[in-house]
Amino acid sequence: MFFAMNRFKVYKDATAEFEQVWLGRDSHLGEMQGFVEFHLLRGPEHDDHVLYASHTVWASRADFEAWTRSEQFRKAHSKAPGTKPLYLSHPQFEGFEAVQTLGRAEAAE
Repeated sequence: MFFAMNRFKVYKDATAEFEQVWLGRDSHLGEMQGFVEFHLLRGPEHDDHVLYASHTVWASRADFEAWTRSEQFRKAHSKAPGTKPLYLSHPQFEGFEAVQTLGRAEAAE
């Protein structure tokens, strides 16, 4: 499994618009081989921003990399938000490969 995350420091007065951009977009993720799931996560509030993370789970790093080179990726990212800046700086990407995965049954043992 491969986990891809982008962290966004969203201006406090732009959280509703930021969330609407994500909720209203056509991601095309479901068209991709190896795509498992997506989450948009809202994190802690700070003095000047609210932390968000987009989080996708892929069967493999290769599947994620294929997504980043795909036409579906270009389509999903082609509609930029309005002219109002929504976050402090470019999102910070983090990618992780699973070392261990436990499901409910394994965790109970």
